Amino acid sequence: MQRHHSRLIPLLLLGGMLLTAACTSSDGPFRLEGRFRNMNQAEFYLYDAVKGWKDTIIVRDGRLSYQRNLDDTATLTLLFPNFTAMPIFAQPGARITVKGDASHLRETEIEGTQENEDMTAFRLQANQQTPPEVKKAARQFIEEKPASPVSLYLLQRYFLQTVTPDYKLAYQLCDSILHATENGLVVRLHKQLQPLGNAPVGSKLPAFSAKDTKGKTVTQKKLQAQANVIIFWASWSSDSRVNMAQLRRLHDEHKEQLAIMAVALDAKPSDIKPYTGDDSLAWHNICDGKMWQSPLVTTFGIATVPACIVADKQGNIVARNPATANDLKEKVEALIKTKEKN
Repeated sequence: MQRHHSRLIPLLLLGGMLLTAACTSSDGPFRLEGRFRNMNQAEFYLYDAVKGWKDTIIVRDGRLSYQRNLDDTATLTLLFPNFTAMPIFAQPGARITVKGDASHLRETEIEGTQENEDMTAFRLQANQQTPPEVKKAARQFIEEKPASPVSLYLLQRYFLQTVTPDYKLAYQLCDSILHATENGLVVRLHKQLQPLGNAPVGSKLPAFSAKDTKGKTVTQKKLQAQANVIIFWASWSSDSRVNMAQLRRLHDEHKEQLAIMAVALDAKPSDIKPYTGDDSLAWHNICDGKMWQSPLVTTFGIATVPACIVADKQGNIVARNPATANDLKEKVEALIKTKEKN
């Protein structure tokens, strides 16, 4: 099973046989069509991590057909039952087609616009490269085509959504993209990367104040347990829900030693009810409805979801964005065991 984090924005799709030549128009709905082997019927999710909407796509007889009206260009994510995901660069009037085999998702080809074809070429090449080579190729692509939406995706995927994010280089590359495009997402990311570079592991939690869904005020002073976790998540992000489930298990086991603050980047508090219940979770849930415009996003320099910050009892940041839910568990339990040894 191949997993990818869905942070800023972190974006994807499964493929099948190319149906017809793709065409693009500046008017009309965005269309996604495809046919693929070794899958008769399935259910996928297509979502926009920035605006927070999610649609279900039903595959029947190996075919998919979907359309949606878009106000502007967008990087979408198509998520499959096995958690495989690929970016789809969508725009009004675009017709995107896919081809491939369900048993070889890494070889899926996506066509219809220059951006999707560039991404397909990069991905197929990356399949044959080592991680350092892929990162080098991503940097080269960004430097050569900073105005391409593919560059923003590669920046997030290979320089931010990693076990050891390179915030300094990410900021430099984001600066290049910013000078080549007036994309509002790039402007926001550029601002978010500044505090990230200034708040590495080892720094103190920043001061903040927010209201949780029960109306209670939450500040950094509420995070003084042996282990403390701030998670930024969203109901439309599958990886977010995995991390939330892991935190629930950890909290059940270490109630007195673990403090959690969960910040949902959903449009309204009711969107997170299915995952938090009637605020039954024994921690602070925050959902101010401002999504990526939330002051907390800027305060903590968050660029993607899920995003986790782990701090010790003194408020020292010991980890940012553990790669998986299991990595998050290890970081938390390491802090708890430190007290047990003492």
